Amino acid sequence: MEQGQLKKFRMWFDDYVAGSYGKNKFVNANLKRKEDHTRRTCEEALYLAKELRFSANQTRIAEVIAIFHDIGRFEQFVLYLTYNDPQSVNHCLLGLEVLRKTKTLEDIDHSERQLIEKAIEYHGLRELPQDLEGDCLLFSKLIRDADKIDALYSMTDCYRQYADDPQGFDLELELPDEPGCSAEVIEGLLNERCVDYRELKTLNDMKLCLLGWVYDVNFVPTLKRIKQRRLLEMMIDFLPKTKDIETVKKKIFEYVDFRISQGTTNKEK
Repeated sequence: MEQGQLKKFRMWFDDYVAGSYGKNKFVNANLKRKEDHTRRTCEEALYLAKELRFSANQTRIAEVIAIFHDIGRFEQFVLYLTYNDPQSVNHCLLGLEVLRKTKTLEDIDHSERQLIEKAIEYHGLRELPQDLEGDCLLFSKLIRDADKIDALYSMTDCYRQYADDPQGFDLELELPDEPGCSAEVIEGLLNERCVDYRELKTLNDMKLCLLGWVYDVNFVPTLKRIKQRRLLEMMIDFLPKTKDIETVKKKIFEYVDFRISQGTTNKEK
């Protein structure tokens, strides 16, 4: 992939997103949230590409994947007023449909286009397909990690805004803000299991689910980034101060520290 093609994709994203905004304040606020998330995810993808010593061309591909990984989110929210896939549409597949309808990727090498499309398709899955290998596996892991780093940041920022001004909050929360946490979610995290979205009942369950993402992190530099930026601590600040939460906190932190000390990838742990 040429540098000029990458620049074209950056410009295409800017134009596409600008055309998604309308007059609805609620819709615009949520679209802006995803626009900002995408830009920061690009930064995280470039950080990981550098840490993992990607070639210049691999780095360009990684950035393109990050640019387009959530492109389906914009049409999704405009049409359904939610980012909840089970309640609307699979945003990964919708993103691929957008790219294909607009023929955005048609001028790049076929093998590179396949890598980009597969990474976009797989980034929202609970688990990657077992038969992935080579560059397809590598880029799929990278976008999932880059996405998680910024999602942890963006969601804590979202919860901070909500805590500061619940009445004036104009972003989607998806789940009811009720006290307590589900026992099944607590148990899953203590057993080093990523929580299934279908198990979530409350906003606190969602916050715990986000903490559990560390079990699905692929690269040690990702965990180091999360730790350096204190993203887990910030998320925990928005959870109830209970013994169960303290136990989960201890488990999560010990897991992260162990992975970093061992320098193991997710596949090796």
